[in-house]
Amino acid sequence: MAKEQDPDLYDDDEVTVTLTLDDDSELECRVVCIFPEADPKYIALLPMDGPDAEKGEVYLYKYLVSGSGEPELENITDDEEYERASDAFDEYLDSAEFDELMDPDEGEL
Repeated sequence: MAKEQDPDLYDDDEVTVTLTLDDDSELECRVVCIFPEADPKYIALLPMDGPDAEKGEVYLYKYLVSGSGEPELENITDDEEYERASDAFDEYLDSAEFDELMDPDEGEL
C-alpha cells in the first residue's frame, strides 16, 4: 500500500498498490498521485495490465490513514463527491503539465 506523502512524489518513484476487485481478482496499479480535495484526501491509480490500462483509465478512491498509520482506500459512492474528486484530479494534471512546461531544467519552450 502507498505511504502518504507529497502528491508530486509519484512523478519520479513508481509506487504500486494491489487492489482486490469485487470478483476477488487482484489488479496491480501504479499510484499516480495522492491529492487533497479538503477532507478526505483522494488517490489516483493507473492499472498496469488489462483493458483499462490500455485505455489509460484512472481509478479514484478516498485515501485515509488509520489510527495505526496504515493507508486505507475507500470507494467513492456519492456522485457529487466523485465529481469533486475528478475535478481535483483534472486540476492536478493541468498543474503537472504546466509545471513540466515551465521546468527550468528542461530549457525554453
